[in-house]
Amino acid sequence: MRDLVYTGFMSLDGVVDSPGGGPGEGHRSGGWVFRDIEFVPDAFSLKGEELEDTTALMFGRRSYEAFAPVWRDSDDHAAYRELPKYVVSTTLPDDALVEGWGPTTILRSTDDVVELKKSEGGAIFIHGSAELARCLSDAGLIDRYHLLVFPVLLGAGKRLFSAADRDKQVLSLRESAAYPNGIVKLIYDVVG
Repeated sequence: MRDLVYTGFMSLDGVVDSPGGGPGEGHRSGGWVFRDIEFVPDAFSLKGEELEDTTALMFGRRSYEAFAPVWRDSDDHAAYRELPKYVVSTTLPDDALVEGWGPTTILRSTDDVVELKKSEGGAIFIHGSAELARCLSDAGLIDRYHLLVFPVLLGAGKRLFSAADRDKQVLSLRESAAYPNGIVKLIYDVVG
Protein backbone atom coordinates (compact mmCIF):
# COMPACT_ATOMS: atom_id res chain seq x y z
CA MET A 1 0.00 0.00 0.00
CA ARG A 2 1.44 3.37 -1.02
CA ASP A 3 1.41 6.21 1.49
CA LEU A 4 -0.46 9.38 0.60
CA VAL A 5 1.23 12.38 2.24
CA TYR A 6 -0.16 15.90 2.44
CA THR A 7 2.56 18.54 2.62
CA GLY A 8 1.91 22.22 3.01
CA PHE A 9 2.34 25.58 4.64
CA MET A 10 -0.42 26.37 7.13
CA SER A 11 -1.30 29.41 9.21
CA LEU A 12 -1.87 28.87 12.92
CA ASP A 13 -5.62 29.11 12.32
CA GLY A 14 -5.53 26.36 9.68
CA VAL A 15 -5.47 28.28 6.37
CA VAL A 16 -3.45 26.62 3.60
CA ASP A 17 -4.30 28.66 0.51
CA SER A 18 -2.37 31.49 -1.12
CA PRO A 19 0.92 31.04 0.74
CA GLY A 20 2.75 32.34 -2.33
CA GLY A 21 0.22 35.02 -3.21
CA GLY A 22 -1.84 33.41 -5.95
CA PRO A 23 -4.84 35.36 -7.21
CA GLY A 24 -8.44 34.37 -6.89
CA GLU A 25 -8.58 33.00 -3.35
CA GLY A 26 -11.17 35.56 -2.27
CA HIS A 27 -9.29 37.08 0.66
CA ARG A 28 -6.67 39.77 1.15
CA SER A 29 -3.95 37.74 2.87
CA GLY A 30 -2.37 35.96 -0.11
CA GLY A 31 1.41 35.73 -0.01
CA TRP A 32 1.63 35.20 3.73
CA VAL A 33 4.55 32.72 3.66
CA PHE A 34 7.16 35.17 2.42
CA ARG A 35 5.74 38.35 3.88
CA ASP A 36 6.23 39.41 7.50
CA ILE A 37 8.12 36.25 8.55
CA GLU A 38 11.92 36.26 8.71
CA PHE A 39 13.41 33.73 6.29
CA VAL A 40 15.26 30.98 8.18
CA PRO A 41 16.60 28.32 5.75
CA ASP A 42 16.38 25.51 8.33
CA ALA A 43 12.64 26.10 8.65
CA PHE A 44 12.21 25.11 5.00
CA SER A 45 14.58 22.11 5.03
CA LEU A 46 11.55 19.80 5.19
CA LYS A 47 10.86 20.53 1.53
CA GLY A 48 14.29 19.21 0.51
CA GLU A 49 13.97 16.18 2.81
CA GLU A 50 10.66 15.26 1.20
CA LEU A 51 12.30 14.88 -2.20
CA GLU A 52 14.03 11.71 -0.99
CA ASP A 53 10.66 10.06 -0.26
CA THR A 54 8.60 11.43 -3.14
CA THR A 55 7.89 8.90 -5.89
CA ALA A 56 4.86 10.70 -7.35
CA LEU A 57 2.90 13.95 -6.99
CA MET A 58 -0.85 14.46 -6.64
CA PHE A 59 -2.84 17.64 -7.19
CA GLY A 60 -6.37 18.88 -7.42
CA ARG A 61 -7.27 20.59 -10.70
CA ARG A 62 -6.65 24.20 -9.61
CA SER A 63 -3.31 23.47 -7.95
CA TYR A 64 -2.20 21.46 -10.98
CA GLU A 65 -3.11 24.32 -13.31
CA ALA A 66 -1.17 26.76 -11.09
CA PHE A 67 1.91 24.62 -10.42
CA ALA A 68 2.46 22.65 -13.65
CA PRO A 69 3.48 25.48 -15.99
CA VAL A 70 5.73 27.06 -13.33
CA TRP A 71 7.31 23.96 -11.75
CA ARG A 72 7.96 22.36 -15.15
CA ASP A 73 10.53 25.06 -15.97
CA SER A 74 11.76 25.79 -12.42
CA ASP A 75 15.28 24.76 -11.45
CA ASP A 76 14.09 24.63 -7.82
CA HIS A 77 11.62 21.89 -8.79
CA ALA A 78 13.76 20.04 -11.35
CA ALA A 79 13.69 16.83 -9.26
CA TYR A 80 9.91 16.67 -9.79
CA ARG A 81 10.10 16.95 -13.58
CA GLU A 82 10.01 13.28 -14.52
CA LEU A 83 8.07 11.95 -11.53
CA PRO A 84 4.60 10.57 -12.25
CA LYS A 85 1.85 13.07 -11.51
CA TYR A 86 -1.80 12.45 -10.70
CA VAL A 87 -4.53 15.07 -10.96
CA VAL A 88 -7.78 14.30 -9.18
CA SER A 89 -10.52 16.08 -11.11
CA THR A 90 -13.92 15.42 -12.61
CA THR A 91 -13.62 18.49 -14.85
CA LEU A 92 -10.05 18.69 -16.22
CA PRO A 93 -10.04 17.61 -19.88
CA ASP A 94 -7.28 15.27 -21.05
CA ASP A 95 -6.02 17.86 -23.53
CA ALA A 96 -5.37 20.37 -20.70
CA LEU A 97 -2.36 18.45 -19.35
CA VAL A 98 0.93 20.36 -19.47
CA GLU A 99 3.45 18.97 -21.96
CA GLY A 100 7.01 18.25 -20.86
CA TRP A 101 6.34 17.70 -17.17
CA GLY A 102 6.57 13.92 -16.97
CA PRO A 103 3.79 11.34 -17.12
CA THR A 104 0.47 12.70 -15.85
CA THR A 105 -2.72 10.75 -15.20
CA ILE A 106 -6.14 12.19 -14.41
CA LEU A 107 -8.01 10.37 -11.65
CA ARG A 108 -11.76 10.95 -11.77
CA SER A 109 -12.83 9.77 -8.29
CA THR A 110 -11.72 8.82 -4.79
CA ASP A 111 -12.13 5.20 -5.91
CA ASP A 112 -9.36 5.87 -8.44
CA VAL A 113 -7.20 7.20 -5.59
CA VAL A 114 -7.89 4.02 -3.58
CA GLU A 115 -6.75 1.90 -6.54
CA LEU A 116 -3.61 4.03 -6.96
CA LYS A 117 -2.74 3.54 -3.29
CA LYS A 118 -2.96 -0.24 -3.83
CA SER A 119 -0.41 -0.10 -6.66
CA GLU A 120 3.34 -0.71 -6.42
CA GLY A 121 5.57 2.22 -5.57
CA GLY A 122 6.47 4.64 -2.82
CA ALA A 123 4.97 7.73 -1.26
CA ILE A 124 2.71 10.08 -3.21
CA PHE A 125 2.89 13.70 -2.04
CA ILE A 126 0.00 16.17 -2.31
CA HIS A 127 1.08 19.82 -2.67
CA GLY A 128 -1.42 22.66 -2.27
CA SER A 129 -4.82 21.25 -3.20
CA ALA A 130 -6.75 22.13 -0.02
CA GLU A 131 -10.10 20.91 -1.33
CA LEU A 132 -8.62 17.61 -2.49
CA ALA A 133 -6.83 17.14 0.85
CA ARG A 134 -10.06 17.71 2.80
CA CYS A 135 -11.93 15.24 0.60
CA LEU A 136 -9.22 12.58 0.89
CA SER A 137 -8.87 13.15 4.64
CA ASP A 138 -12.62 12.78 5.13
CA ALA A 139 -12.41 9.51 3.16
CA GLY A 140 -9.58 8.27 5.42
CA LEU A 141 -7.07 8.14 2.55
CA ILE A 142 -4.27 10.40 3.84
CA ASP A 143 -1.57 8.52 5.73
CA ARG A 144 0.70 11.35 6.85
CA TYR A 145 0.79 15.14 7.20
CA HIS A 146 3.93 17.27 6.75
CA LEU A 147 3.06 20.75 7.98
CA LEU A 148 5.02 23.94 8.38
CA VAL A 149 2.82 26.03 10.68
CA PHE A 150 3.39 29.77 10.44
CA PRO A 151 2.80 32.23 13.31
CA VAL A 152 0.04 34.15 11.53
CA LEU A 153 -3.72 34.27 11.96
CA LEU A 154 -5.43 34.92 8.63
CA GLY A 155 -9.10 34.54 9.49
CA ALA A 156 -10.16 33.84 5.91
CA GLY A 157 -9.06 31.22 3.41
CA LYS A 158 -9.26 27.55 2.59
CA ARG A 159 -8.78 25.24 5.54
CA LEU A 160 -6.89 21.98 5.44
CA PHE A 161 -9.37 20.14 7.66
CA SER A 162 -13.12 20.11 7.20
CA ALA A 163 -15.68 20.95 9.84
CA ALA A 164 -17.81 17.96 8.85
CA ASP A 165 -19.15 15.64 11.52
CA ARG A 166 -17.04 12.61 10.68
CA ASP A 167 -15.20 9.74 12.30
CA LYS A 168 -12.35 10.77 14.56
CA GLN A 169 -8.81 10.30 13.24
CA VAL A 170 -5.96 9.86 15.68
CA LEU A 171 -2.54 11.20 14.71
CA SER A 172 0.85 10.19 16.05
CA LEU A 173 3.64 12.76 16.12
CA ARG A 174 6.55 11.44 14.06
CA GLU A 175 8.74 14.55 14.18
CA SER A 176 8.61 18.19 15.24
CA ALA A 177 10.89 21.21 15.38
CA ALA A 178 10.50 24.88 16.22
CA TYR A 179 12.48 27.63 14.52
CA PRO A 180 13.53 31.11 15.72
CA ASN A 181 11.12 32.80 13.28
CA GLY A 182 8.13 31.09 14.93
CA ILE A 183 7.55 28.42 12.27
CA VAL A 184 6.86 24.95 13.68
CA LYS A 185 7.42 21.73 11.70
CA LEU A 186 4.91 18.99 12.50
CA ILE A 187 4.94 15.55 10.91
CA TYR A 188 2.05 13.33 11.88
CA ASP A 189 1.15 9.75 10.94
CA VAL A 190 -2.56 8.92 10.78
CA VAL A 191 -2.96 5.90 13.07
CA GLY A 192 -6.69 5.42 13.23
